Amino acid sequence: MLAKLAEGARWDIAIVGGGATGLGVALDAAVRGHRVALIEAEDFAKGTSSRATKLVHGGVRYLAQGDLALVREALAERRTLLANAPHLARPLQFVMPVYGARGRCFDKWFYGAGLVLYDMLAGRAGLGPTRFLNRAQTIEEVPGVRTEKLAGAVEYWDGQFDDARLALALARTAIAQGACVLNHCRASALLRENGKVAGVVATDTETDRHYEIRANCVINATGVWVDAVRRLDDPDEAPMVAPSQGVHLVVDRSFQPTDRAILVPGTTDGRVLFVVPWMGSTILGTTDTAREDLAIEPRPLAGEVEFILRESARYLQRAPKLADVRSIWVGLRPLVKPTRSGNVDTKRVSREHTVLVADSGLVTVTGGKWTTYRAMAEDVLDECAHAGLLDRRARGVTETLPLIGAPGREQYATPVSAMPGLHLYGTEAAAVSALPGADLELAPGLSEAMVRFAVRAEYARSVEDVLARRSRLLFLDARAALALARPVARILREELGAGFDADGSAAAFEQLAASYLPDIAPAR
Repeated sequence: MLAKLAEGARWDIAIVGGGATGLGVALDAAVRGHRVALIEAEDFAKGTSSRATKLVHGGVRYLAQGDLALVREALAERRTLLANAPHLARPLQFVMPVYGARGRCFDKWFYGAGLVLYDMLAGRAGLGPTRFLNRAQTIEEVPGVRTEKLAGAVEYWDGQFDDARLALALARTAIAQGACVLNHCRASALLRENGKVAGVVATDTETDRHYEIRANCVINATGVWVDAVRRLDDPDEAPMVAPSQGVHLVVDRSFQPTDRAILVPGTTDGRVLFVVPWMGSTILGTTDTAREDLAIEPRPLAGEVEFILRESARYLQRAPKLADVRSIWVGLRPLVKPTRSGNVDTKRVSREHTVLVADSGLVTVTGGKWTTYRAMAEDVLDECAHAGLLDRRARGVTETLPLIGAPGREQYATPVSAMPGLHLYGTEAAAVSALPGADLELAPGLSEAMVRFAVRAEYARSVEDVLARRSRLLFLDARAALALARPVARILREELGAGFDADGSAAAFEQLAASYLPDIAPAR
């Protein structure tokens, strides 16, 4: 693919950013027949797109805001995502416990009525009916829930997925459709022709070689970092993103020993708390804290970890302690500031995402969520066509397109929380098993063959790429990931050759993994 860039051909679209949004646009555009090049400065889904709460959802909270159209769209996209990537996503039951005397039962019926409406808006895309549970049923279905003063619960359906591996599936599917998609290749400048943005200067971060990607349309899809790319176009641009961070803690499955998730709609300070089963562990989160900086590896702020542990203890029979935490990870949300400047035509496509087309022709998209990545991609390409940057082509081309590894549009697959590692490869499981080291387990759910496959087929270039995103071990158990840095580096050296700095890659990952451990003091 670097050779393709070196040819100097003109592209229809150049995309900066290899997260959910950029990869979704790349796939949709490639399927429509556009010539597409995408560059990502780090690794696919390195930022926000690998740090979600792992939920495919319609947005229950938007019901209270009366945004039924947004909820209906997200519910339809939820069903599409589950159908197109059944090896990476599955339906998930949520239980919303209600505590207190009889008077508090109003909460049960209030929330229940909203969730019944949620089912109605889903229509044929629904995953299962909402149910009202009494105390005994609640304890039976969620044995980890705190029973003191428990009055009952409401049970409803949403979905769950592996975010980083879905991003990888999007990248590989786009490549299969003819797109040129590169990680570890950053945008160092914008190209101009006749006063308009006409491409990107891409720098290979491994060799420092520069490539000119000339394109009819340049799309800035860098999430919380969109303002940095916008300032390559105009240094005086006012910021459009106000970042917010969400912290997640991972503990053992024994704290919630079931495949059902717990949702608390209102904590002591009005936030939402999730207790989510995921890949044999339990995710606790999240927070919503404004940040001024845009760290590539954000860390928890003072009090955020304590808040999650304290609130979890109010709803779990066994209260998690800091010593129980196996990994702490943080994602930054690109919250969009309502703005309109003189040189930008702003279109608020929905409350979830925003598309801007500058006078220079630079297209910026940010906001949104994983569930609606496909609909966002369609909106972006519509805006590009409306601005005259692309010819208009039919929408809906990815609606029934299975992603790499999917066996086809069939019924939902094995629960993610119970997946053995190979199930995440779907139809490619046999190819992984055929590689050397298939029987050599490095950690539960990770074999030597998987590491080799990560390099040969999944564009892994470092220990971090393997242990954070091809495998999710860093996010599940940072100490276990830390112990594997050197063994994985040795395998990567065999795959990538003598030019690969195995010691440097391992050392960099060891430093990163240490920051995910609970005994590291949080940032302040």
